[in-house]
Amino acid sequence: MTELYHWFDLIGIAVFAITGTLVAHEKKMDGFGVVVLATVTAIGGGTVRDVILDVPVFWLHDQSYFYAILAAVLITTRLINKQKSIPHYTLQIADAFGLAFFAVMGTQKALLAGMPHMTAIIMGVITGCFGGMIRDVLAREIPMLLKGELYAITCIAGGIVYTLGIYFGLATELAMVLAMLTTLSLRIAAIKWQITVHVFNYPD
Repeated sequence: MTELYHWFDLIGIAVFAITGTLVAHEKKMDGFGVVVLATVTAIGGGTVRDVILDVPVFWLHDQSYFYAILAAVLITTRLINKQKSIPHYTLQIADAFGLAFFAVMGTQKALLAGMPHMTAIIMGVITGCFGGMIRDVLAREIPMLLKGELYAITCIAGGIVYTLGIYFGLATELAMVLAMLTTLSLRIAAIKWQITVHVFNYPD
């Protein structure tokens, strides 16, 4: 089971590293900038989560996370150089997949650390959103978390599905898959139909 969680973590790390690489490409960063942006995107949220939970930071003693980041960077840069152009929605779709993985993994880790359900869901939001927020701030963009289509709300929904699944006795793997699909589906639907939660009346 621990190995399964580790693989889920690596997949999420790689996907978020891809989004960091795509943003670095848009901003015309050099090689070092690409690696930095990919890395902070991939491990930023999980690092903040672990510091808050006062548990060992997940990447300190496991080099496989950095191998996953470097592999994602190399593959993505090669594809970009080969294709010459990337569809505009690629970043958002890749980010949605990373969000789905990390929101659920963050919630799950907080529950294993003995946190109550609401705290675990908040940790899922932090894990899913903070890496992308750091990425956007470094790239001088308004973070996706703070604008546009549903973002953090999709993490909350995924966290709720996971905690309810565990509470009602679903197998952990099934609860994880259902929660990830919930987060991913909501995020992609929000992108497709531009679903937002406005509290101010903005002119068209």
